[in-house]
Amino acid sequence: MPLLQVLMILIVVGVLLWLVNSFIPMQGTIKSILNAVVVIVVVLWLLDIFGFLHTLSRIHTV
Repeated sequence: MPLLQVLMILIVVGVLLWLVNSFIPMQGTIKSILNAVVVIVVVLWLLDIFGFLHTLSRIHTV
């Protein structure tokens, strides 16, 4: 996946999250949970895109 496409997806996700946080009324705890879930999903997606997630799954602890 080209770097420019990854950057555009990150911008779209950021703008969507900002819109949800700004214009949809919800409790602070729900908003915090939503933000945390989106950040975790985006980080896992980025790790998968750049191949680090596969590398981490091959690490075996003794």
